[in-house]
Amino acid sequence: MGNKIVFNHTNTSSEPQKEVSGIYIHIPFCKQACYYCNFHFSTSLQKKEDMIACLIKEVALRKNELNNATIETIYFGGGTPSVLSVSEIETIISAIYHHFTVVETPEITLEANPDDLSEDKIKALAQSPINRLSIGIQSFFERDLKLMNRAHNVQEAKECLATATRYFKNISLDLIYGIPDCTNEEWRENIQMALDFGVPHISSYALTVEPNTALEKFIEKEVIENVDDDKAEEQFLILVDELEKANFIHYELSNFGKQGFFSKNNSSYWLGKTYLGIGPAAHSFNGTQRSWNVQNNPKYIKAIQQNKLPIQRETLTVVDRYNEYVMTGLRTIWGVSIEKIENDFGNNYAKYLDKQSKKFIQQDLLYIENQILKTTKKGKFLSDGIAADLFMLNLI
Repeated sequence: MGNKIVFNHTNTSSEPQKEVSGIYIHIPFCKQACYYCNFHFSTSLQKKEDMIACLIKEVALRKNELNNATIETIYFGGGTPSVLSVSEIETIISAIYHHFTVVETPEITLEANPDDLSEDKIKALAQSPINRLSIGIQSFFERDLKLMNRAHNVQEAKECLATATRYFKNISLDLIYGIPDCTNEEWRENIQMALDFGVPHISSYALTVEPNTALEKFIEKEVIENVDDDKAEEQFLILVDELEKANFIHYELSNFGKQGFFSKNNSSYWLGKTYLGIGPAAHSFNGTQRSWNVQNNPKYIKAIQQNKLPIQRETLTVVDRYNEYVMTGLRTIWGVSIEKIENDFGNNYAKYLDKQSKKFIQQDLLYIENQILKTTKKGKFLSDGIAADLFMLNLI
């Protein structure tokens, strides 16, 4: 079905360059619930056909929201998008191509779990418009996978990666650090096993105890040991060192890529580009306004079937936009441009940033290079907390 998609990309004539944007598709289904996850999903696939029909319909209903921007990325997230068949994925992509102008070679990513990626499915995906896989490995130790209630085992993870790397060049894998009982030596083994497969991108996150998750309840009942922030920071620094040695660029707090393999989809969020979120709980951003769909599958389906958009919207104030720019900038290698702060927000904001950042510069957590404020290696793990101290609550 992939070869039936008509590529209606923009031509390279003298037309003015259109703004580029991205589309995120939230697939709210999982085979089973990971103990640490608080994303929106359902373990029942009964309404899968209705959901896919509604995703396609929402694409049509929102075709004018991006002001004719050209789509450069399509990202299937969730949930577990790999529970969909290849033909179901292609049908959604076809709808996007029908209603939007798409660049000639878009980045089209599918998040996937190893247990869904048989060789036949990987082959079929490679023949579809999907050109990037993001595979949720999380750990190469059976004990860790059981503790997190992952649906796959270590053997499936290794077989999946061995096969996927034969069919796809652009692969990212996820790893989680700070897992109770995972020693620093085991964490180094996890990183090395990931590197042995030659993937060009790794996303890695600290195990976080989110509210209303099974993990939180198990820790409260002392069934599972609580996470240790100090150990998480140690393992983060090990990760940074090991991946830098392997020629990965640490381009965002949780993301490492070889040159030419940064995630275009994720980078667009951090660089403040517009994007459209399709599906229950999906978020959108049009430059001045954020919106999000209802976080409930039946309510989402009912609304879309009635040609209604189950959306809430929030217009960002100047303070909101300043705070978001500081937060995202400090997480990335692109940092926070002092010139941009002055131009976009005014001199008061630049003075406030200068005043608030001084103590962190003195503590070797931040530094300024070519009028760009960035985190030091020591400050990277703390970047979200540092950003919060740079936020403006009221104009001064």
